[in-house]
Amino acid sequence: MAGLAPPTQIISAVTATRPMVEALFDELRGATLDHPGVTRAPYGEGEAFAHAMLARKARALGYEVSHDLALNTYVTLPGRDRSAPVLMTGSHLDSVPHGGNYDGAAGVVAGLAALQALRALCPQPERDVTVMAIRAEESVWFQVSYVGSRGAFGILPPAALDSATRIDSGRSLASHMADQGADVAALREGRRHLDPARIASFVELHIEQAPSLLEAGRPIAVGTGIPGNFRYPDITISGEQAHVGLPRRFRRDAALAGADFATGMDRIWEEHEAAGIPMATTIGRFHTDAALHGMTSVPGRFLMSLDVRAYDEAVLAALERRVLTMVAEIESRRGVRFDLGARASAPVGPVAPLVRECLERQAIAHGLDWQPLGSPASHDAATFAAMGVPMGMVFVRNANGSHNPDEAMDIDDLMAGITILAGWMLESATASTAG
Repeated sequence: MAGLAPPTQIISAVTATRPMVEALFDELRGATLDHPGVTRAPYGEGEAFAHAMLARKARALGYEVSHDLALNTYVTLPGRDRSAPVLMTGSHLDSVPHGGNYDGAAGVVAGLAALQALRALCPQPERDVTVMAIRAEESVWFQVSYVGSRGAFGILPPAALDSATRIDSGRSLASHMADQGADVAALREGRRHLDPARIASFVELHIEQAPSLLEAGRPIAVGTGIPGNFRYPDITISGEQAHVGLPRRFRRDAALAGADFATGMDRIWEEHEAAGIPMATTIGRFHTDAALHGMTSVPGRFLMSLDVRAYDEAVLAALERRVLTMVAEIESRRGVRFDLGARASAPVGPVAPLVRECLERQAIAHGLDWQPLGSPASHDAATFAAMGVPMGMVFVRNANGSHNPDEAMDIDDLMAGITILAGWMLESATASTAG
């Protein structure tokens, strides 16, 4: 950090942003409260408020504000060399239904605070520094991953615009985007706003979504990677609806087939965990057909979803082969049929070594208590990595998990994360852009 502001000055500049940070979270919570928790549906009222709030605050602070075809919001501190690749940070502003106030939003608020600290220390950095507020990250709504970030790069699958429907309205993604003013026609054509070659690096700060930091007693972590995934959101198992008195040898029980599948997936996870291979599998929906089920009926139809994630593409491919093999075995043994439905996937998000080293260097220089940590969840930063942009992540301790109203991030912990972000910005944005 030779030649840069000493850690004490960076900490002082970050500390000065705390009133703004707290006020933004209070305003966001107050406007999107939906007991229990908050709801900021993508391309809906709550998310739109959050983006408008950020734009209003950023303009009042004197930053450049712009939007892209998918309505992502960009807040920029102009640099001396505006042709140089830009330094970027940010996260999403949508939430799950009745979620917490910090999931996603913490990264956007932290980005703005870090930008304020950077400007206090260096009013005109060598390159542009931009905070990106991303649309529609929470795939629960449309069952499509990374809508906003993929839209920014022009890689959102055109078919998803019409086939993906929002869970609360039943209307298409294209319809909701158009209502908010997005350029749906341009997105269909694959037009892009972000050019990977024009981005120096991207760092996303996010609350931790598992209790690892809480368990370790540390406020922050530097990310080591983001898992990729494959998903089958709408699996249907078809058997035969039958009378409760039917002997076992005649049954085609769809519910028991579902149970076999669930326990099989858990065995696969247990095997990988014992071998030291990180992965996770989640069956989020798991139920008989409410229109047909009853205490004295053998279930002929069973519905569920599957999410499988891992940090290595080869591991993911092998896991999917095992899933398909297991499905065939259960079909044969139980006399049922699986319809896996539409498949979705997201690539593994590798962290760039140089970005990770810089983030770790900032944590050490500022005397922060930190640890390396692999993300248990998917994040928009993975889209940047997939496009070849050097990517890194910072995680902030958060009690009670996320995707629920009881998120319990401490502002003190967030300020530590903002300190890392500000230090990374100062080091990376003040380096010469020549050559």
